[in-house]
Amino acid sequence: MPKPEIPIIIGIAGGSSSGKTTVANIVLQRVGAHRIAYLPHDAYYKDLRDLAPLHRAEINFDHPDSLETDLLAKHIQQLKNWEPVEMPVYDFTTDTRTDKTVRIEPMRVIIVEGILIFGERILRELFDVKIFVDTDADIRFIRRLQRDIAERGRTMDTVIHQYLTTVRPMHLEFVEPSKRYADVIIPEGGLNTVAMDMVIARIESLLQSPPKE
Repeated sequence: MPKPEIPIIIGIAGGSSSGKTTVANIVLQRVGAHRIAYLPHDAYYKDLRDLAPLHRAEINFDHPDSLETDLLAKHIQQLKNWEPVEMPVYDFTTDTRTDKTVRIEPMRVIIVEGILIFGERILRELFDVKIFVDTDADIRFIRRLQRDIAERGRTMDTVIHQYLTTVRPMHLEFVEPSKRYADVIIPEGGLNTVAMDMVIARIESLLQSPPKE
């Protein structure tokens, strides 16, 4: 009986609102969603329901300690072994993990996306392809401001305060240095059609290569 193929694991990192999700969606569309399991690191934020609102406001969501990275690594390994996983669902308006989960079936390609994934060795060593989406800070800030107000119930003042106190410092401390681990750096993310063509070609090449032992 032939061994099942070992999935190809792709990490997509970059600063907050750099366009990582856009890149992931382009890969999903062009490689085929039927061949891809998608795991955003954002789904693995720690549940803060037991913390008082005042203490929740003090949590640094851009620091690695705010995420349950060990669980994400476990889920990647399970998918790699062709086992389905139950991915958490996080509610950013209440800073809590909901009671719901999303069942992720094992696929030939696994995409893991998040700002801090290359800074975590336990994740980094699982990736076959590491893509860093590199977007100017002013563009990233504007996108984050628009998203957090529209989708996460934040005010302009709270978004600006969070950006200055945690997002920017953590980007400089953790995200920007992790760029050195990337196999491919994509300026302007999904808008860079030349880079995306090269990435898609590389993924297709890996899919057509003989299974790893």
